[in-house]
Amino acid sequence: MAEQRLSGKIAVVTGGGSGIGEATAIRFAEHGAKVYMLDRTPEHAEKTKERIKAAGGEAVVIACDISKPENVKQAFDRIAELEPRIDVVFANAGINGTTAPIETMEIEEWDQTIHTNLRGTFATVKYAIPLLKDKGGSVIITSSINGNRVFSGIGFSAYSSTKAGQVAFMKMAALELARYKIRVNAVCPGAIDTNIDDSTYPSDDLKKVQIPMEFPEGSHPLEHKPGEAEQVANLVLFLASDESSHVTGTEIYVDGAESLLRG
Repeated sequence: MAEQRLSGKIAVVTGGGSGIGEATAIRFAEHGAKVYMLDRTPEHAEKTKERIKAAGGEAVVIACDISKPENVKQAFDRIAELEPRIDVVFANAGINGTTAPIETMEIEEWDQTIHTNLRGTFATVKYAIPLLKDKGGSVIITSSINGNRVFSGIGFSAYSSTKAGQVAFMKMAALELARYKIRVNAVCPGAIDTNIDDSTYPSDDLKKVQIPMEFPEGSHPLEHKPGEAEQVANLVLFLASDESSHVTGTEIYVDGAESLLRG
């Protein structure tokens, strides 16, 4: 059996019911962590839990909508009742939200994306700190190439703003929490084969502001196709483990050089 990088550790994953969150929760469990999955669709997270249990791992599902801070607090209060500490937090849950021209995007549509992606990340880290600070640990945030290297997604103004904001917040948190030996980093995926498009809501007038663009054939230079969720999970596993003990305050791109072509 391969060495278990997270043996005996307690990990929290938001959005563990699908995509990158699911792949990471499974990878964490494979490497010895007990995984708490916070998910607004607990029925999906339960399926991930069953996969983990079938492989001999341990997982717990807690219903939690990260866009509601009171839900996040309740979830971490529940974990505190069951565990003396946590070691890893993967703040992964998020949505694409409404894509629309800035002029016609409704304030409520903007707020929904901001509240889920940016405020939800803040709440996740905020309420995790009391369980992390005694022994230290690792926080990993799922950001994106969008808002950091790529700005060609017309209509994604809200989403890209949250993803840029997550990286800025990560750097602020890395400095503030270093005194507690809490490391904070971000992963910035490019196109990954997940179902996040299910949470994308294009407006009827989006075509009015889109800019025609042509990319060279094979717009993913390294593998000529979108990445897999497991490839992101492998990077998150490294950042969660002691192998990355001197890495903090850093965003790492996992996109097969896609953003260098599109930026």
